[in-house]
Amino acid sequence: MIDKLQALEDKYEELGRLLSDPEVMGNQVEWQKHAKANAALTDVVAAFREYKKTVQSIKDAREMLEDKLEDEFREMVQLELEELKGTQEELEQKLKVLLLPKDPNDDKNVIMEIRGGAGGEEAALFAGDLFRMYSRYAETKGWRTEVLSTNATDIGGIKEIIFLIEGQGAYSRLKFESGVHRVQRVPSTESSGRIHTSTVTVAVLPEAEEVDIDIDPNDLRIDVFCSSGPGGQSVNTTQSAVRITHIPTGFVVSCQDEKSQHKNKDKAMKVLRARLLDKAQDEHNAQVANARKSQVGTGDRSERIRTYNFPQGRISDHRIGLTLHRLTQILEGDLEEIIEALITTDQAEKLKQVE
Repeated sequence: MIDKLQALEDKYEELGRLLSDPEVMGNQVEWQKHAKANAALTDVVAAFREYKKTVQSIKDAREMLEDKLEDEFREMVQLELEELKGTQEELEQKLKVLLLPKDPNDDKNVIMEIRGGAGGEEAALFAGDLFRMYSRYAETKGWRTEVLSTNATDIGGIKEIIFLIEGQGAYSRLKFESGVHRVQRVPSTESSGRIHTSTVTVAVLPEAEEVDIDIDPNDLRIDVFCSSGPGGQSVNTTQSAVRITHIPTGFVVSCQDEKSQHKNKDKAMKVLRARLLDKAQDEHNAQVANARKSQVGTGDRSERIRTYNFPQGRISDHRIGLTLHRLTQILEGDLEEIIEALITTDQAEKLKQVE
């Protein structure tokens, strides 16, 4: 491990020299490529340098203990040595995690799709609650949220919403949210006070750039039509809404939120590219099925991952056995504790695979 870390530090220093080379600075494409590679190594190099400093301090402390020291000073050095050993163990664990193969999508933006499942209008209302939760979480991270497509109900629920979250590392934080989210509560439409159970499905897709997915224009059928609102009434007399069908896969994406046909087409293409990238990755993961065992859950959107129990103010993530009694705060976007627990569990599972 030390040899690998030293090689990474050497590469980091070389990249630093290249970034200050006037010839490289004159080529923005090359400079940005080196800058991205340099940034990707920053955390592991910083931890490795701290590790080397700690190892040297341990060596120095042991050498001091070989000398004749006053009892009080010897005790102080021994205490410092024990603290340094603990720091060394922590850094070794941190470095193992940093050396794990990185998901190439982790730095990407995400496209999230939320759909009401079993439960009719109540499921649609909870889909709206989840959209608000993720939007609030994105705000706390300083990320930007953009709605790409919505299908609302007459009383304010959401049958389906597709939205983009733009921000550094968005996919790395949200990728474990895919699956079935179950809610248990008394619906506002229920007069007898009976608790209902409804479900909402969430899909989290890494945003695909045009270079990630090559789409042949001949494989697309593009239809335009007038936008419609809840209940099907027309809300636009111009044909601004766009429906794109990808003929080889049968994927269909519709966008009608914008008044501009061009903007709706751009949004629909974003969603289509993300779905095609997701399909390609699913096919790859099926070929290397063992890799899926080192992840939290399966990523299957039919898997029930979480229950939101309103009467008890409780939220439970079934994949990692985590239960929190902070439902109100979490629905306001305070997701960090759950997300950190999911990431930590995933890292622990992956470490088992390599140890």
